[in-house]
Amino acid sequence: MPIIQCKICYNKFYAKPNWIKRGWGKYCSTVCQHKSQKNGKIVECFICKKETYKTKKALRHSKSKKYFCGKSCQTIWRNSIVYIGINHPNWKDGEYTYRDRMLRHKIQICQRCKTTDKRILAVHHVDKNRKNNNLDNLMWICHNCHFLIHHYKEEKEKLMVPIV
Repeated sequence: MPIIQCKICYNKFYAKPNWIKRGWGKYCSTVCQHKSQKNGKIVECFICKKETYKTKKALRHSKSKKYFCGKSCQTIWRNSIVYIGINHPNWKDGEYTYRDRMLRHKIQICQRCKTTDKRILAVHHVDKNRKNNNLDNLMWICHNCHFLIHHYKEEKEKLMVPIV
């Protein structure tokens, strides 16, 4: 009756002679067997500083050499540090950021009909130059008024007259 010592936790356990012949009787449980198969490292999460296990393959394939405990920490890193502005793969010289700027700086109301339904509001470029994203050149207009301004000269002139 062979009593063997586990190679991981050093507990003594019974191993059948048949197991020992085949080279199996090394670990007292499947938990110890799985621990023996791990060949990676424990690293610190870049965002939350929690310790997490990474395999050799994961360590080797990381381009940034920053490691995360899960997708949530990785997403925080990507969306707040890496893929912002010029670094984002869809960046187009800031030409299409005017709506975000308007959402932050101005009250959302149609300048012509005074509707406040945010679902139908669009940003209008006063000088019709989409690259001129100064706040003075932008205004909120509902889709109906936007069409009228672009297609009827009188409507555009009414809107541009300063209110006294």
